[in-house]
Amino acid sequence: MDYELRSLSASYDGLPVVDGVSLSLVPESITVILGPSGCGKTTLLNLIAGLKAPDSGERVGFDRCRFSYAFQEARLLPWLDCRENAAFALSGAFGKDFGRDEALARVDRFLEAAGLSEASTRKPSELSGGMRQRLSLARAFAYPSDILLLDEAFRAVDLRMKLELMNVFLSLWRAESRTVVCVTHDVEEAAYLADRAVVLSPRPARIVDSFSVRVPRGERALGADAMREAESRLYKLALASD
Repeated sequence: MDYELRSLSASYDGLPVVDGVSLSLVPESITVILGPSGCGKTTLLNLIAGLKAPDSGERVGFDRCRFSYAFQEARLLPWLDCRENAAFALSGAFGKDFGRDEALARVDRFLEAAGLSEASTRKPSELSGGMRQRLSLARAFAYPSDILLLDEAFRAVDLRMKLELMNVFLSLWRAESRTVVCVTHDVEEAAYLADRAVVLSPRPARIVDSFSVRVPRGERALGADAMREAESRLYKLALASD
């Protein structure tokens, strides 16, 4: 069954932030929500996760879902090494989903998929910015969530590093598919990652358009001819909504 948002609206101190958003999330697919800065994208993620109650509307199918997050900032614990940071996120699942040894084996699998096996004993201060962000992604996947939420997780890096991180994310997703919701204001990122792209208006956020990106993943590359139709459509929608 799809997860559904039905006419969700939300505000802060009387200021409307999200206005009547209806959206279906297909299980084990990647939905990318594109919108201008400050339009309400993070609020929409918090509504999806149940961290904020809507003023009106309803969430359907989310009641027993577990969520994991990856943010623009890696948000690592500086006194723990890579393996310990990822394992800490699983501590609440010990004895419920698996024992500690099984949990650590799971952490090691995702660290390897993120290219961090050799850095597993390093502290965050010993890692590059890109490595810290890869660890954030590995940690989010290691937690046995139903839905993974990415909040501008590829924003604060240069183009080459962004492409590397997006490919790491996709390799982790292929290793264990999740229902993913990714928010961004980057058109190329949206076209590269999305199974479905959703474009929001400026605040209060309303859905301007929503469509499937039908380019096979094996044919996706930044600037590739196969991507032009999706990128062009997203650019036109993004510029029209500013």
